[in-house]
Amino acid sequence: MIIPKLIIGDLVANVPIVQGGMGIGISLSSLASAVANCGAIGVISGVEPGFYLPYYSSDKPKANIDGLTYHIRRAKELSPKGIIGVNIMTALNNFEDMVMVAVKEKIDIIFSGAGLPMKLPELVKDSVTKIAPIVSSGKVAELICRQWDRKHNYLPDAIVVEGPEAGGHLGFSHEQLSDSKNFSLKNLVLDVLEAIKPFEEKYLKKIPVIAGGGLFDAKDIGEILNAGASGVQISTRFVTTPECDASEAFKQAYIDASEEDVIIIKSPVGMPGRAIKNSFIERVYNNDKPKGIKCINCLKPCNPKESLYCIADALIQAQRGNLDNGFAFAGSNVHKITQLQSVKELIDEWMDGLKKL
Repeated sequence: MIIPKLIIGDLVANVPIVQGGMGIGISLSSLASAVANCGAIGVISGVEPGFYLPYYSSDKPKANIDGLTYHIRRAKELSPKGIIGVNIMTALNNFEDMVMVAVKEKIDIIFSGAGLPMKLPELVKDSVTKIAPIVSSGKVAELICRQWDRKHNYLPDAIVVEGPEAGGHLGFSHEQLSDSKNFSLKNLVLDVLEAIKPFEEKYLKKIPVIAGGGLFDAKDIGEILNAGASGVQISTRFVTTPECDASEAFKQAYIDASEEDVIIIKSPVGMPGRAIKNSFIERVYNNDKPKGIKCINCLKPCNPKESLYCIADALIQAQRGNLDNGFAFAGSNVHKITQLQSVKELIDEWMDGLKKL
């Protein structure tokens, strides 16, 4: 097939791939810049990006602002001609502050999910930053477009649709996760494309749809592009690269994972999430609440009094390689990964495979 470029306004990615934002600390400046240098879009996670700073526990707001500022600047230095984005969850308690930092640093694009980012257009007004909400259905895409149109006279610069095979927190019920036919990524792409048509016609503007969740090889990518997506989002496979910001133990957990190890858990934030089963998960979900874990107070939906554990602390521990006190989120096809590959090797593999389709 002829490989399309991913065009988002004046941003042109020769490789139609967005590296998904992975927190906490899995996709920071090292991974994002490596991806951007290969012609795709590299994305920094905006969830607790200052977790490693010495004053994080005493002044978390400042640490996260400083961490995000540092990683945006570093990614731009390492990839001066690449496209760098940041993923900022709407559910973050410091959502607006983090968006304003990204805009100030002239980030190329902000991806925002885990809620409805209704105020996002006004937060990026008069800036160079593009905005792309992350949705799980055409209904949500239509709602965002309608509200942005009515309140801000603005349409998304792109829309990301994440399917039920993705890793991390999922925008689907347990019943929907079991209904692979109706909620396949291909069907979701078609659903979103249909939902946004009236807005594209009104503004005489194409809204690129980027689709992700469980994509593994060139065949998977080609199927989604042929369904009408302008690009794809891939996260899990970028973890097992030397450039990924996670610890070696975290990456090894991906390589060692079997198909049976990939499970759906109920996160402390009240959403289902796909993760790799380990001793920590087995312990906490047998109602053995870990001792000494304090709420980091990062997400709006979290209720510390009822939570079995602090999701942020567990993910920070995992990022550092301390998997006895944390766990790794991962996509449904993580069990297919058997080795480390560089970012360039991965992207070359996908692009060569697409050319042969």
